[in-house]
Amino acid sequence: MRTIEAGSSAVCTTCDQQVKFKAKAKAQQVICNVYEKGVWNRVEHYHLECYEAAKQPYGLPAADVPKRVTTAA
Repeated sequence: MRTIEAGSSAVCTTCDQQVKFKAKAKAQQVICNVYEKGVWNRVEHYHLECYEAAKQPYGLPAADVPKRVTTAA
């Protein structure tokens, strides 16, 4: 589960609408890496509300994970 960022062009798998950034609302999206037979197959994007309405097809979403930071030595 992540905050929707400006410039997002993903389309929600459930409602088929763009997952849009809205400046006044901190909307959330769910991004699912889908594996079939143990091999990565695709990415699916959902509005948080649509993911919940679809009864969380890939389970409970993890909270937003901080991005990896690398430091120069």
